Amino acid sequence: MAPYNYRGMFNILFQLMITIGILCANVINYLTAEISGGWGWRVSLGLAGVPALIILVASFFLSDTPNSLVERGMEDEAKTLLKRIRGVDDVEAEFDYDMIQARNEARLVKHPWRNLMRRRCYRPQLAMSILIPFFQQFTGINVIMFYAPVLFKTLGFGGSASLMSAIITGAVNMFATGVSIYGSDRWGRRSLFLEGGIQMLIFQVAIAALIGSKFGITGNVTEIPTSFASVVVTCICIYVAGFAWSWGPLGWLYPSEIFPLEIRSAAQSVTVAVNMLATFVVGQFFLSMLCAMKYGLFIFFAFFVVVMTVFCYFFMPETKNIPIEEMTQVWRSHWFWKRFMNDPNDPVNLVIGMSRFEDKA
Repeated sequence: MAPYNYRGMFNILFQLMITIGILCANVINYLTAEISGGWGWRVSLGLAGVPALIILVASFFLSDTPNSLVERGMEDEAKTLLKRIRGVDDVEAEFDYDMIQARNEARLVKHPWRNLMRRRCYRPQLAMSILIPFFQQFTGINVIMFYAPVLFKTLGFGGSASLMSAIITGAVNMFATGVSIYGSDRWGRRSLFLEGGIQMLIFQVAIAALIGSKFGITGNVTEIPTSFASVVVTCICIYVAGFAWSWGPLGWLYPSEIFPLEIRSAAQSVTVAVNMLATFVVGQFFLSMLCAMKYGLFIFFAFFVVVMTVFCYFFMPETKNIPIEEMTQVWRSHWFWKRFMNDPNDPVNLVIGMSRFEDKA
């Protein structure tokens, strides 16, 4: 529903609300843990029902989208809604040449799941829907979050170290997301991906070097100076900030805007499924890998940060200020992906060819 030149900002506002919710939840957990009698967890768990109730009630008042209405044949309602969203009456160009044409292309694709796997039509989008969520989880962000409480404890937080560290990293995560809100539509998605990858790589290696120099391969140390812990915590916060304005929000924004209408639902399902699977794998094997690899675990994830940053540099086209309905042309003009977008039997290509013929006529 967002205008294409503000699509990044509105999409990442969604991510900002998530980070605010995470921070609020962490603060609630920290405060309820102080309740005597050991029943504070009931308060924390019960309060989670409040936003759930708000979501449930608000869903009855949620507007449909013009694209969805067009897809279901409700063109008059779609045009009226589009005028209300854009705030102008002249929406013919966007409605006729973007939404209606996208709907016509989508109707030619009868089996979105089957077509999603076709090599000569949607291979770029399929690759992105798999690799971006995979790389997002294999940045090592979960490792950083899990290991942070031990380091914060050395700063004097005592038994509440894990909860306090969650508040600190959650606050950094929230404020850094604002950078992405400001810059995604100004600097572009690709530049933020690249800068965030380089920043995460530098400070992940720095964390590994610092912890390795102090703990070694045994993990035993009698005393950790507060100054040393402060440096490590600062590196962690800078690393989290790099993730928060790049791979955190853009890992959801980029896949959501690159799929044509005819495969959008199927491809988005792939994105979410891969993200959840990668999260599960990291969560299940993290502790075992940490015990076996020690500080080398950070180098392990730094390797993936290198791979994903190189991948972005060579294979990720910029999507800033491009209407979703015209996104297919981005892949057709990319130096690498265009070889997968020239199937003469692709029904979408036939529609585009007919449209160009009619325009010339």
